[in-house]
Amino acid sequence: MSNKSKSVGLIGAGAWGKNHLRTLEKLGVLNCVLEVSEGIIDQRKKEFPDVKFIADLDQLLANDKIKGVVIAAPAEMHYNLTKKCLLAGKDVLVEKPLALKVTEGQELVEIADKNKRLLMVGHILQYHSAVIKLKKMIDDGELGKIRYIYSNRLNIGKLRTEENVLWSFAPHDISLILMFMNGEEPLRVQAHGGSYINKDIFDTTLTTVEFKNGVKGHVFVSWLHPFKEQKLVVVGSEKMVVFDDVSKEKLFIYPHKIKWQQGKIPVAEKADYTTVELEPNQPMEEELKHFLDCIETRKSPKTDGREGLTVLKILEQAQSKL
Repeated sequence: MSNKSKSVGLIGAGAWGKNHLRTLEKLGVLNCVLEVSEGIIDQRKKEFPDVKFIADLDQLLANDKIKGVVIAAPAEMHYNLTKKCLLAGKDVLVEKPLALKVTEGQELVEIADKNKRLLMVGHILQYHSAVIKLKKMIDDGELGKIRYIYSNRLNIGKLRTEENVLWSFAPHDISLILMFMNGEEPLRVQAHGGSYINKDIFDTTLTTVEFKNGVKGHVFVSWLHPFKEQKLVVVGSEKMVVFDDVSKEKLFIYPHKIKWQQGKIPVAEKADYTTVELEPNQPMEEELKHFLDCIETRKSPKTDGREGLTVLKILEQAQSKL
């Protein structure tokens, strides 16, 4: 925003909210933070002594200086908080998932449209320089015909009791697959999983999607894994690309070829991988700058409510299959 007034309120300063707090403060737009946990407030005040903390939502909503609200509260609170903020005339960036039910997500999209408010969902990886580059490579035909897309998002902990690993981890990768497929909804969604720590709370899930153009993909997520892995692989007819968010070098190109012997025997012809040089960026900073720019220009966000709703539909379909 060209106007650096303190025009953004933040709801939630916990594990993920603290990153929003830090970035909004860096950008000079943070007005106040709504947080009800005194323990969290005490922790954050040590690092951000000048930030104003409040505990009353109505106080935030009544503040005319606040034009946009970032919601980093627990997932089960997203619907109610987003709805109240939109109806109060605020533009909203809500962390993923948009809501926990498609009907609730649809209602939020309709409220935003009716009240001419911006609704943006925190699918942060769409603002990652490696993902932006990979999307351009796909659109330019550099990978050839896309065959298959898959991702692994694995770690040990943080285990949750209010949402399973599908809702906690998978939205990021579902959002990326939709981005690479230009927002097209899949024809079919399947899912399998296992609950080992808490009954009915899935610790691992494997979600598969199939699109009408023949592209298939899967998303494997787990918080019961011996090491951290965050990889997304796009297999094309000409090249294969790996986005490894844990590695120092983020994007790897494998120009493997499939040759046909005697016209009928497929043989893999392997090639050495190369890495792609990227402009370093901070995805959260880019995401929040985009939100601020949309507030000012009134253009629709890249990851708007409809994009978030499509992700939510896939999550709900996958949940029904578990």
